[in-house]
Amino acid sequence: MAKIAFMGAGSTIFVRNVLGDCMQSDVLRDSEIALYDIDGKRLAESEAIIQSINRSCGNHAKIYSYLGVANRKDALKNADFVVNAIQVGLYEPCTVTDFEVPKKYGLRQTIGDTLGIGGIMRALRTIPILTDFARDMEEACPDAWFLNYVNPMSMLTGYMLRYTGVKTVGLCHSVQVCVSGLLNGLGMEDELEGSRSIIAGINHMGWLLDVKNRDGADLYPEIKKRAYEKNRAEKHGDMVRYDYIEKLGYYCTESSEHNAEYNPFYIKARYPELIEKFNIPLDEYPRRCVSQIQRWAEEYARVTGENELRRPRSSEYASRIMDAIITDTPYKIGGNVINTGGMIENLPQEACVEAPCLVDGSGVSPCRVGKLPLQLAAMNQSHINVHLLTIEAAVTLKKEYIYYAAMMEPHTAAELSIDDIRAMVDDLIEAHGGWLPEYH
Repeated sequence: MAKIAFMGAGSTIFVRNVLGDCMQSDVLRDSEIALYDIDGKRLAESEAIIQSINRSCGNHAKIYSYLGVANRKDALKNADFVVNAIQVGLYEPCTVTDFEVPKKYGLRQTIGDTLGIGGIMRALRTIPILTDFARDMEEACPDAWFLNYVNPMSMLTGYMLRYTGVKTVGLCHSVQVCVSGLLNGLGMEDELEGSRSIIAGINHMGWLLDVKNRDGADLYPEIKKRAYEKNRAEKHGDMVRYDYIEKLGYYCTESSEHNAEYNPFYIKARYPELIEKFNIPLDEYPRRCVSQIQRWAEEYARVTGENELRRPRSSEYASRIMDAIITDTPYKIGGNVINTGGMIENLPQEACVEAPCLVDGSGVSPCRVGKLPLQLAAMNQSHINVHLLTIEAAVTLKKEYIYYAAMMEPHTAAELSIDDIRAMVDDLIEAHGGWLPEYH
């Protein structure tokens, strides 16, 4: 019987998907599940939902809740797998701060959780908590796998793998849905069944390097033709990534609203017409947060009121990784790992990259990719610079590295002067207050 600890169990919708998958696995359904959070109300709501799912799946799992830091080590004790879904600082106050302070400097964002100044600040307030998790895991469950779902994925996973002894892999939804989303969006859904693809790069900027149909025919020529035509014929939700196909030659894993802020090309004060041209939703993440908060009470009442709370097993990797490790049955994922040995040859070895990985009884084994096309490696490298500098800031507690990270961030550097960047960082540190450690 496995033990699964879920950190940030108050992330109710997400915990329902991942643990619901586990309860539908013959290998995992008898697991002990430890739900951990620091918010008692959200923890209680999640436990009610997970208990309901467990009943609908035969009531096999044993579910326990652990509230607060004092009980964290008990939640982790003897765990085989630890799933991480925390959000430090929540929507209010921290996400609001990440958007509103930069806005005063004229710096606009869409999501702000992966790169940009918002991603930098989110990493800086999350890494200290992960340090505490790692210390507890090294004592309470030293052989456990840490499955990280929290953004900024590359910074947090990179920190865990470089600076702790915890076995870690970073997991994201975008790899699984990349090809299906692209082909469905271009009216090529008939080519999806039996298709094969290779994706590699970094999280939220993994590149669809190759995609072939069931007969081995290259789909990229038709993809490029249709993407070019669609971007000129209509407004739609994936215009930035279709522009990537035209201008860079390849499609990217994460959404256009994310990628609009990952570069110096699309959100520009001097070219406001680009926002309309590429259908870019500024301040998108705060809107989503408000909407999710508003919907949650209604959804919670609905799902806990149903006698049967069961859903199809999702496409999330977590339960399948656990299955593969326990049963020693090979399973392929797109995982976030350190680029040890130069799996992606033209990215730094200390970078956290997203690459094909084989999972079996020995754990998660990354696969060699080779070289990315030079322009794609250059796009990734502009992110990796920020990742490494932000991690350095968190490890050394030297404020100068926060300045450096913000200065090297592509969108920030394209919009602001160095002096304004430094002033904005100072304002953000002050506004976040106790959510950050003290920098010097």
